Amino acid sequence: MARIAGKNIPNEKRVEIGLTYVYGIGLVTAQKILHDLKIDPDTRVKDLAEADLVKIREYIDKNFQVEADLARQVSLNIKRLKEIKAYRGLRHIAGLPSRGQHTKNNARTKRGKKVTMGSGKKKAASKT
Repeated sequence: MARIAGKNIPNEKRVEIGLTYVYGIGLVTAQKILHDLKIDPDTRVKDLAEADLVKIREYIDKNFQVEADLARQVSLNIKRLKEIKAYRGLRHIAGLPSRGQHTKNNARTKRGKKVTMGSGKKKAASKT
């Protein structure tokens, strides 16, 4: 298994798909990396030469913020928004969507399981 940015890349995957296992690298970024380094994207990870792996590692270290560094930066950005009580920070605190989505009917993943408040009918008076 190849190791890039502290992450194991599966041997049977194509290189451009394997790079997406690294947090912070998507498909487009992986394609850009391989294009800049002139590596065929259809090559399997197990078929890469050690020199190619070293080139990929160095290129990623020099040009991108990935894995723990990126996760730390994202969490610090969210923490800053919460501390300055920005609208987006308040939405994070409340556990609600922060990018303008409606929450009346949707947003179940953020709001949790639906809670029914009752049928809405008045109970008939019972004879006593």
